[in-house]
Amino acid sequence: MTFWQTDATHDPALTSWVESAKGHRDFPIQNLPLAVFSPAGETPRIGAAIGDMILDLSACAKAGLLPDAASSAAGSDSLNAFMALPEGDRKALRAILSQMLVDDDQRSAVEPHLHRAGACTLHLPARIGDYTDFYVGIHHANNVGRQFRPDNPLLPNYKYVPIGYHGRASSIRASGVPLVRPTGQRKPPEADAPVVGPSVRLDYELELGVWIGQGNELGTPIPISEAANHIAGFCLLNDWSARDFQAWEYQPLGPFLAKNFHSTISPWVVTPEAMAPFRMAQPSRPEGDPAPLGYLSDDEDRSHGALAVTLEVFLSSAKMREGGMEPFRLSRGPASNMYWTVQQIVTHHASNGCNLQAGDLLGTGTISAPTRDGFGSLLELTSGGKEPISLPSGETRTFLEDGDEVTLRATAHAEGYVSIGFGECRAAVLPAR
Repeated sequence: MTFWQTDATHDPALTSWVESAKGHRDFPIQNLPLAVFSPAGETPRIGAAIGDMILDLSACAKAGLLPDAASSAAGSDSLNAFMALPEGDRKALRAILSQMLVDDDQRSAVEPHLHRAGACTLHLPARIGDYTDFYVGIHHANNVGRQFRPDNPLLPNYKYVPIGYHGRASSIRASGVPLVRPTGQRKPPEADAPVVGPSVRLDYELELGVWIGQGNELGTPIPISEAANHIAGFCLLNDWSARDFQAWEYQPLGPFLAKNFHSTISPWVVTPEAMAPFRMAQPSRPEGDPAPLGYLSDDEDRSHGALAVTLEVFLSSAKMREGGMEPFRLSRGPASNMYWTVQQIVTHHASNGCNLQAGDLLGTGTISAPTRDGFGSLLELTSGGKEPISLPSGETRTFLEDGDEVTLRATAHAEGYVSIGFGECRAAVLPAR
């Protein structure tokens, strides 16, 4: 595997002739994430972020500026073909893009294909065939389990098997698309029977999304030593949750209407190549925990399988926005609080012969830190609604109210390298219909 090896495109001394890329919080020249975008009044096409601009890769392909494999994939209005490219072809594209955006001699040929990002619309990056959400944030699992089983928060299988459920791909939307408060069944503690109505315990979940690249044939597992070769990129994921529906319906088959009404993702696909400098050793398991079973165990994954990424959640109420107030940060913590690596969840997903396909999306599940300042959901931050959060506007929150807007952000960082970001994963809550 070479997923953790860096090259010339990661050089911290590189600077682009695109002025806004210098010191950009998310998209310096060392990132170059991909997305599907459309300039005003035009059709969707594939682009790469550089500072506050988007480079039109379909136009670059037509101008003969891209390698052959990338040119073939660039004519689509989705990234599925890009995701299916072998690692070597992805690296070749990244090298060419980096060179084009650094070399002043190429500026005259490339600059006409740049669009101001603020004037463009970003779309879902891929046609998502399937979506699976995991539960690898052990502190979140402990916090939630403790509310229901104080003496035994984790079920016995948690430390042996990456737990997941199949979600709903059709209701995933790109950042900026508002969600409608869901209506469904809930059973108040004091009621003898369930009632139907809008959720009163609407929550967000702070997650990473993992895009599948090259797939596997039905019946053929993916070895842990090859799992990184099947990952095409990363994004942010907010798996909105109706906690009141969830508490009533989750037994015996798990999440259903509490989860499938809307999920929000950041539209930029941060490639595995961009993430190479930000690979780190998987944190050691607590003493006494079982070692992963053989099919989930790999020395290279232990050494480089975790991600040096800091995750943040911000809340902005309608009152705060009307008053010109900045969003309020609810939590901040590292993505290394994952009990299983992304390679392990890919391997486990395919271990029974399940066929993954380019454009499939996997969620990590809520990633929480061990302390309250890094909790990844309101269910945890408010202790199940018992401890309201105070906002700068004087308002309080136990769960989300209509008009609230939640924004997820992430930054990858490592000593000696330029930090890169994922862009926003943002959506506001509309009233139930």
